[in-house]
Amino acid sequence: MDIFARLISAHLNDALRQPVVVDNRPGANSLIGTDMVAKSAADGYTLLMSPSSAIAINPVIQAKMPYDALKDLAPIAQVGAAGILLVAHPSTGFRHFADLVNYAKANPDKLPYGSWGNGSTGHLVMEGIKAHYGLKMQHIPFKGSAQLVTDLLSKNMLVGFTDIASPVPHIRSGKLVALGCTGTARGPALPEVPTLSEQGYRFSKDGWYGVFAPAGTPASIVQRLNMEINRILMTDDVVQKFAQQNMPKPSTPTVSQFAAVVREDVSTWQGLAKVANLRIE
Repeated sequence: MDIFARLISAHLNDALRQPVVVDNRPGANSLIGTDMVAKSAADGYTLLMSPSSAIAINPVIQAKMPYDALKDLAPIAQVGAAGILLVAHPSTGFRHFADLVNYAKANPDKLPYGSWGNGSTGHLVMEGIKAHYGLKMQHIPFKGSAQLVTDLLSKNMLVGFTDIASPVPHIRSGKLVALGCTGTARGPALPEVPTLSEQGYRFSKDGWYGVFAPAGTPASIVQRLNMEINRILMTDDVVQKFAQQNMPKPSTPTVSQFAAVVREDVSTWQGLAKVANLRIE
């Protein structure tokens, strides 16, 4: 997410003719940074770049939320949409999704898995997989994909769901193995890696990154930012850099269209959280 935030902010510097500063506030599956923006002045000077999990998943699994994602934040623009990667260390011998499923079935509670946090997209997807196939696997939450990838490389963790971009260089070098990806399509940087739907587990929901403002931000500011960000997303430079990060060519929904995506995803992830009986106190 930091890569995409800095890429967009660099172009916004020119479009808005003023500095756009990226201030990372990680932790608690993005609750910390999201809460800070939700409580900021609605003047257009404080924006949020967020993964879909913080907006669509946290509200349906967190017992106590410091903000209301649908009421306290105003959707501005969707910045890319893609699946996430299921990754394994080569020592497992896994080469396909079925290899992991078969091993986990034969070895209950012997194969923990990692994700970038409690309630993350990867956490919920794997809990859905466990419920579908009757698997027993302990979840190990990390503070972010980068930390998870580091532990996968060092064999401290053998399998996990990461974001779409972080492990790409290590997959290409053979240091990690991609077993599949969620979402509607294969990633452009790893076209040889099939989706989970292609491998028999039907899950085609894309995750996304989005830009939000505090609720109450004037509509004129929201519309201007949507226009500028969508224009930036269509430039050759950004499309090329998205592809390098295994992100398909971004779409450019209007403010109202992106807001509809947010509402639909809350409903989808709420259903999956119920199936997984997932609630974080």
